[in-house]
Amino acid sequence: MDNEKILVAINFLKELEADTQIPKNIKLRLGQTIKTLEQNSEISIKVSRALSELEDLTEDANMQPFTRTQLFNIVSMLEMASS
Repeated sequence: MDNEKILVAINFLKELEADTQIPKNIKLRLGQTIKTLEQNSEISIKVSRALSELEDLTEDANMQPFTRTQLFNIVSMLEMASS
């Protein structure tokens, strides 16, 4: 499991969270996912939780296609970090 990939994913999530075009409800959920990934727990557990949160988030009707694509890229990165 690669901690560096998790840190890169956190940085990408923070960039999305700072994007002014993203609705507030999505920003709040991105913040929750960031907190999950920053927890001091076993990497596989926090990645699994974050993946679940991101999967739910990608189904949000308010999400723009470009943002959804970015989240899918982050999901792929986290999946590689947990394998």
